[in-house]
Amino acid sequence: MYCNYCGKVIQDDANVCAYCGKRVGAVLARKRLIRPRADRKIAGVCAGFAEYFDIDVTVVRLVWLIVALMTGVGLLAYPIAWIVMPEEPLMISAPAGQRVMNP
Repeated sequence: MYCNYCGKVIQDDANVCAYCGKRVGAVLARKRLIRPRADRKIAGVCAGFAEYFDIDVTVVRLVWLIVALMTGVGLLAYPIAWIVMPEEPLMISAPAGQRVMNP
């Protein structure tokens, strides 16, 4: 199977491309609108929208800035989105050298 985005050969049962990180095939996983912990500038609102709509975060930031300067709606919408959008869950790894046993 080939990735639709980068064209590299990937496993037939893959849900995500190992090379570019994009979702491939008919993935039934539901995307959630969340504020990611990585790639933030202020609160991660623009990064969350970019990830949700699968577009470049710079485009989202520029559109948000233009809307904020032209209409002022962006200045009000950003803090509201900051409050309403949940933050990405924190991933905690097990300490090195310890084995995790199932009960």
